[in-house]
Amino acid sequence: MTMRVEHHPVLGSLEKQQPFTFYFNGEAYEAYEGDTIASAMLAAGVRTLRQHEVSGTGRGIYCNIGHCFECRVQLENSKVVRACLTPVKQGMVIHSVAGCKKGGE
Repeated sequence: MTMRVEHHPVLGSLEKQQPFTFYFNGEAYEAYEGDTIASAMLAAGVRTLRQHEVSGTGRGIYCNIGHCFECRVQLENSKVVRACLTPVKQGMVIHSVAGCKKGGE
C-alpha cells in the first residue's frame, strides 16, 4: 500500500513521471523525480528513519523543514543529511544514522 499523493492540483499527476529505485537499510524503495528522501519514505509507509541515541526510541520526520534534525540519515559516502531536505536519486544508498556521542561528536 502506498501513501503517495498520486493526483495533486498544483504538482500534477504521477502518470507522467517514471519511478526509480533507491535503497534504505538494504531494502529497495520507489521514488519519483522531485521526491526528497523523507517524502519517498513516507509514501512507502516508512516512519522510522533512525533510533534515538540515548533511549533507542524511533525517530523520523517531525518538522519536515530541516530545523529539528530528527530525520538524519547517512548516505553511502558516510555523509549525514536531513532526509526532509535531501533529494533522493536513482540508485542512492541510504542508512539509518548510527548514534552520536554526547555533544554531537
